[in-house]
Amino acid sequence: MNVFISVPDETTGDVLGDLNSRRGRTQGMDKKGSHTMIKAQVPMAEMLSYEPTLTSMTGGRGDFHMEFARYDEVPTQLRQKLIESLKAEKEEAK
Repeated sequence: MNVFISVPDETTGDVLGDLNSRRGRTQGMDKKGSHTMIKAQVPMAEMLSYEPTLTSMTGGRGDFHMEFARYDEVPTQLRQKLIESLKAEKEEAK
């Protein structure tokens, strides 16, 4: 997903760190008054629980929106976990 996040300047570092932990790739930043606009690409699976995290980090002063960018291949380590999980579910269903 293409993600656009507006945060107060003092929380920019925390937000960037959180995006990195979500496998995000920062595309750029623009300063607008006392806020910083962060542009990034982040897997949608990592963004499903983002709103409460952003609210907590910014004290409710951050905002974001996202739009579809493209499909990417799942990283190898996550792919293995997904395959093992699906095999376990299939075995339980038998």
